Amino acid sequence: MVVGVPTGVLHALVDQVHARLADPAAAVVVGAADIGEVERIARRVEALRLALVARADRQQVHRRTGHSSTSAWVASATRSGGADAARKVQLATALDGEGLAVTRAAFDAGDVSGRSVGIIAATMDKLPETLTDVERAKVETSLVQKAQQLNPGRLSRAAKFALAAAERSAAEVAEHVEAQLVDQECRAYRLATVTMQDLGDGTTRLQALLPTFTARMLGKVLQSMTAPRRDHLRRAAEAALADGQIAAGDLSDGSVAADLHASTRQAQHTGNVPGDTAGAAFGLTASADSAEAARDAGTPAAFGIGAAGQADSGAVAVGAGRGAGRNADWADIDWAHRRGRALTELIEHLDTERLTGKVAATVIVTMTMEQAVGAAQAALVQQSVRESTGTLLEMTPSGGAASTDTGTLISASAARRIACQAGILPAVLGGPGQVLDLGRHHRFFSDPQRTALALIYDTCAADGCDRPFAWSELHHQQPWSKGGLTDLDQAIPLCGYHHRLIHDPHHRHHTTTDNPDNPGGPDTPGNPGAKTVHFHEHAVSDPGRHRR
Repeated sequence: MVVGVPTGVLHALVDQVHARLADPAAAVVVGAADIGEVERIARRVEALRLALVARADRQQVHRRTGHSSTSAWVASATRSGGADAARKVQLATALDGEGLAVTRAAFDAGDVSGRSVGIIAATMDKLPETLTDVERAKVETSLVQKAQQLNPGRLSRAAKFALAAAERSAAEVAEHVEAQLVDQECRAYRLATVTMQDLGDGTTRLQALLPTFTARMLGKVLQSMTAPRRDHLRRAAEAALADGQIAAGDLSDGSVAADLHASTRQAQHTGNVPGDTAGAAFGLTASADSAEAARDAGTPAAFGIGAAGQADSGAVAVGAGRGAGRNADWADIDWAHRRGRALTELIEHLDTERLTGKVAATVIVTMTMEQAVGAAQAALVQQSVRESTGTLLEMTPSGGAASTDTGTLISASAARRIACQAGILPAVLGGPGQVLDLGRHHRFFSDPQRTALALIYDTCAADGCDRPFAWSELHHQQPWSKGGLTDLDQAIPLCGYHHRLIHDPHHRHHTTTDNPDNPGGPDTPGNPGAKTVHFHEHAVSDPGRHRR
């Protein structure tokens, strides 16, 4: 019973579904519609729970049982944690007010999730007080519509620009976004903590609370270090080790961290990486002499990888009989443990005397000219361009958000602060860049093209795949063997699994592209120009399909 209403029918329905799933004779085939319907039911139940909490808070039910607050009463009744109960009460009371009627109706119907409702409620609470009721209603309606199309992460980004739905000026929207982001960044910086607990068994538990932008930077480095496409390099390197016991930080130790340093340093010497500072991964400063010494000691160039990207047979021979290395079980451990080892290598290779060097996994910050140089300097550039070419250079307000290829928005203030930092590549819109269309002259996509794609994609381009872009392989939409071009608009990043699947004759696929002529930014589900690959299994085998 719930408020006097029998719930036996609902429980009987759940039991019936469980019984059908457990019955082999039923031959149940689960589809997306099944999961979607259960999700809708779960959302409606969650909405009902919050409605009950809101009523209990209005009636001060907690006083009857001696609890100090509604949150304490909810935590006791649901056997949940205090923090989780407090969040439920906060959201329940927000929905119980008069300002979120559209959101509450969508939640009650199961059209939006609880997380999305929380984002909408927080966004509405931060709107300027000068908005009229009509304008607030427009904003809320727009957010609810987006919540039905976007996952919570993308909705959170779009919600930063919610004021635009009230038809306020671009400058006012930008100012509002900037104020939100600056406040969020300052709060995150103040809350940042690192704690270490020595467990007494040779391990230490490390717990950290970091600003999201900083954490994403670290995550990108770890993703690069643990990407499956580097496995051949790691195996060849491990073969050259004596049980993995070379001193930490030695550039000949064969670790992925050392390889990142070596590859960055090599790129520097060939002119691919600007600057004459350390410039190498994690601030290391190995000299050419030390690299030659490492080769003389038996460590293969590039840790066993030849110029063609294949494992050198001599590299494996060098390590023969010297142990499998400390990562011999790499294929048997989960991703959390792989990232743990990568972080261990990262820390071991830090040069404590030079902590400002660039990292190999560069974070890209996209900003407008005004955001990069400030409004006054940008205006001078605009005037100069107009005088010399007769063309007016369109620019957006200097306030507002700059985007990063790690999926986070940062304030214009933060973008200017970090624009010259190590490990940051500013991508100023409209500025000169490297050639990104290679036509038929090159078979493989280039590093500059990969960098450009990082501005568009956060993950694998397969529909629903969340494997990071750092793991992806670049696939030609029009096969190169059939005359396809190695141009940027032909590149589709796919993780190893989906890259294999796209060449599997037992599967067909089609590709959709977000409209590049509708740069709705956060208002659209994806990024303008981004491609999404949709896979479908088919029964007829056709070995000639989708061959690259």
